[in-house]
Amino acid sequence: MSSENERPGQGPAGVPQAEPVPGGEQLALIREAVRKAKEPRAKPRTWRGAALAAQLPVARVLVDKGLIHLDQFFDYAVPEAMDEQAQPGVRVRVRFGARVVKGRREGGELHDGFIVERLPESDYRGPLAPLAQVLSPEPVLGPGLLRLCRAVADRYAGALADVVQLAVPPRRARAENGPIPQAPAPPPKPDPGSWTRYAIGPGYLDALASGASPRAVWTALPGPHWPDELARALAATLASGRGALAVLPDGRAVARVDAALTALLGDRHHVVLTADSGPEERYRRWLAVNRGAVRAVVGTRAAMFAPVADLGLVALWDDGDSSHAEPHAPQPHARDVLLLRAADEHAAFLLGGLSVTVEGAQLVDTRWASPLTASRAEVRTAAPLIRTVGDDDQARDPAARAARLPSLAWQVTRDALLRGPVLVQVPRRGYVPRLACERCREPARCTKCAGPLELTGSPQSGGTLHCAWCGRPEAAWHCRECAGNRLRAQVVGARRTADELGRAFPAVPVRTSGRDAVLARVPDQPALVISTPGAEPVADGGYAAALLLDGWALLNRPDLRAGEEALRRWLAAASLVRPATEGGTVAVLAEPGLRPVQALVRWDPVGHAVRELAERAELGFPPVSRMASVTGTAAAVTDLLENAELPDGTDRLGPVPVPAAPPGRPRRMGDPPPGEEWERVLLRVPSGSGGALAAALKAAQVARIARKQTEPVRVRVDPPDIG
Repeated sequence: MSSENERPGQGPAGVPQAEPVPGGEQLALIREAVRKAKEPRAKPRTWRGAALAAQLPVARVLVDKGLIHLDQFFDYAVPEAMDEQAQPGVRVRVRFGARVVKGRREGGELHDGFIVERLPESDYRGPLAPLAQVLSPEPVLGPGLLRLCRAVADRYAGALADVVQLAVPPRRARAENGPIPQAPAPPPKPDPGSWTRYAIGPGYLDALASGASPRAVWTALPGPHWPDELARALAATLASGRGALAVLPDGRAVARVDAALTALLGDRHHVVLTADSGPEERYRRWLAVNRGAVRAVVGTRAAMFAPVADLGLVALWDDGDSSHAEPHAPQPHARDVLLLRAADEHAAFLLGGLSVTVEGAQLVDTRWASPLTASRAEVRTAAPLIRTVGDDDQARDPAARAARLPSLAWQVTRDALLRGPVLVQVPRRGYVPRLACERCREPARCTKCAGPLELTGSPQSGGTLHCAWCGRPEAAWHCRECAGNRLRAQVVGARRTADELGRAFPAVPVRTSGRDAVLARVPDQPALVISTPGAEPVADGGYAAALLLDGWALLNRPDLRAGEEALRRWLAAASLVRPATEGGTVAVLAEPGLRPVQALVRWDPVGHAVRELAERAELGFPPVSRMASVTGTAAAVTDLLENAELPDGTDRLGPVPVPAAPPGRPRRMGDPPPGEEWERVLLRVPSGSGGALAAALKAAQVARIARKQTEPVRVRVDPPDIG
């Protein structure tokens, strides 16, 4: 019920909230409350006295406020003139926050909202505010989508309105006026294609085509076949007459699956939902899905909420990619959203990737999903040869372990350039992103904001020394520790690597792919392709070789997922290289005895994930447990936790101080406001108590607001930077 329908001193149902009374008067009050409850409710009426809809005069509305303490539905009266269009799921505008003054409502602002249901009467006894406007008769928030949004909000201790904002794209009026096409007939069942390389691959497709809902964690073989294999899984689901949804980390991966699905079935059975298509076109495609004219969706993160009719399969590719984590409140992860959809809509589930996350390993370990893998013989046939700097290389080259480009790297590059392109993966972008004093090794800092100094290019090409935070140039830098004025590179970026290799191989073209310009494909010709992780272009016919440089930069990150993430990025690059039977070679420059390096050499992402999961279980880390972080000032965090009814067995870790953003660096999500000292407390519960933990923290947040506690406290459930 709308807050504008509440009078001062009344609760949501319009019942006075009395002060505590002595025990002798309580019985009389209870009897009076029972008598009033038995009285017939007043018929809905508006404060303006307008004529109401005859049958269902009350509309229950989700107001787009996004405030945690207003996470409820509100009742409004439906004027007779809006009766036909004001149907469940449509967008409306309502007046919210009006006050009753001498029997009249004053003030209140117009807000967008969604009708969730129509009712014959309201629990509120007073007059209801009327709907102000029906923005569109298009029902965009159906019961299934509303149920999913509610489940996501509850899981992440967020507001329903915030999740609906993520699920329903903004309206574009022109897109709603087009004709509604008819859904095409189900296509024929596809042949298994390269799924025959997997032990249960053909059986999985048969189960999808027959209308079953198998669940699998798919470890894809290296090479260019995975987009076609994913497309065949979608096509098999469509053949059963059901819908299918695939979520991928970026537009390049979406384009590859889109091309494979188009080649298999044409373009009438599916749509692509990405930001690249523009707001209006994307909304037009979303409407086609919502209306049931299209039964398959391929898209990026936001497509996880796509309202596919009769959903038969949800598929997620490369769930370890950070792009699958939504940055906006309540910050849901695509994997968890699709797991909720698979359980609620009884759909098949396919979690695929070249690597395996600990969450994927847990799904298999708990037998919720089956492993979909290939035999070791198939892996050896498809994988390239992985080489590391071993004892033999060190005997020939004493500096091999310390050199950034040892003789092994030069030899692999020289031999491979005779046969085709060579991929060079560099973890850092830029030219020289980190510098230090040559004499004392003290990091070079900006004299104004203490930010790190970086070199954007070689001095010969006009590169300048400047601060990476404030951009201020440093023409006459000197070390504050030893007064030296000569610099050395602490970290070498992709552009510096391109310069070095370009000078070493002057007759070979050098191409770069990174944040500024990401290449999609490169031809099958000798070339050096320098790329940052995640931006590797696909080579026609595969790369002849790949160099994985500066492995320490990935492995030494202060992150629980450092090893898993390094292996994921290495496997993604190495999978673009030709098989070992065709001469494909990958040289990884990292300590060969480390677990991620050995997993790459053996091409065993499953074994690596299983061992990581076992260690997490011993330490009680996610995903074996569920965690939440509570961040704010010390007083605010203490106040929330003291009033939260946390589940039994909750472990409290902390508090620990949250470092403030250094001067000059832009403030990031999670940084405390300037001048404030924040701390963070981690709460850990067994995996079965995650829902209770989220509910307790949400209730505590609402209680703080009711007590007029204005200091903000940031609550995040299952933050990816912890798990």
